[in-house]
Amino acid sequence: MTTVVAGWPKLPGDEWTDTLETFHLWIQIVGKIRMVQTPWLNHSWSVPLYVTASGLATSLVPYGREGFELEFDLHAGELVLRTTTGERRVVELRPRTVADFYGAVMGTMASVGMPVEIRRVPSEIAEAVPFDEDTKHSAFDGDHVRALWAALLQASRVMTRFRAGFRGKASPVHFFWGSFDLAVTRFSGRAAPPHGGGIPNFPLDVAREAYSHEVTSVGFWPGNRAAPTPIFYAYAYPSPAGFADAAVSPPEASWLAELGEFVIPYDAIAGADSPDDALMEFFESTHGAAADLADWDRRALECSDPHGPDWWRTRPHHGVS
Repeated sequence: MTTVVAGWPKLPGDEWTDTLETFHLWIQIVGKIRMVQTPWLNHSWSVPLYVTASGLATSLVPYGREGFELEFDLHAGELVLRTTTGERRVVELRPRTVADFYGAVMGTMASVGMPVEIRRVPSEIAEAVPFDEDTKHSAFDGDHVRALWAALLQASRVMTRFRAGFRGKASPVHFFWGSFDLAVTRFSGRAAPPHGGGIPNFPLDVAREAYSHEVTSVGFWPGNRAAPTPIFYAYAYPSPAGFADAAVSPPEASWLAELGEFVIPYDAIAGADSPDDALMEFFESTHGAAADLADWDRRALECSDPHGPDWWRTRPHHGVS
């Protein structure tokens, strides 16, 4: 099936919860395969997936002297395995249990001579059931996952531009399969106090390495059964004094004390006169508030002129590659 993307999609709301739960677990299987085969990069940057023209993918993953990539092709309704040896296999995306999907994926990897082993317990989910034992989650609606992808596509565009306004260290725009969100992070360059952990099925040492330095981070989360409203979020670690009371915009943004972050409903952004501008306003105002309160050297770290997001097109030698 072909999906036509026409701007910011309307999301299904409560209707897609069952599919999101299943898809979250399927994505974790693929993400863990990438994680165990890829050399570790600081702040877990070797772990996430990436938004593509068809869905979500690992990028190239090493396997001995060869490699492979896995992509959820949501147009075709397939998980596609491609290898540097020229092999191609597919696993159909359809209503099926997590246990069945896990077995199909592992069998597919073995069929191309690239067997892998992963920790079978899902990450960042309380009371998680091992993948090969999960016969509860089996819902899959292709229209719902394509709606998620369409929202990720729009969010990724704006996050990429937001990232380009920072000349300091910044993460790629990437999809973390554990927390099931798309995020981009800016760094002040200064060390941060040790993270306290407390994330379900998430090792403390990984959390402390991820938050070893001061950050501001923004992202998109599609919601879950307990909190079904899709949101954009913004937080700082460590959260500077006064951040919760900072003036941020657009006016629909609010502080969520239980998470220690600012949030704005996806619908408030998608329904704005200019969703891109509204989302950039949310990202810039929350980052600016945190950076000012934490005394970041914003003059050195941020860029709009002369080397900001439009520099390639506006520089004096425009047209010379």
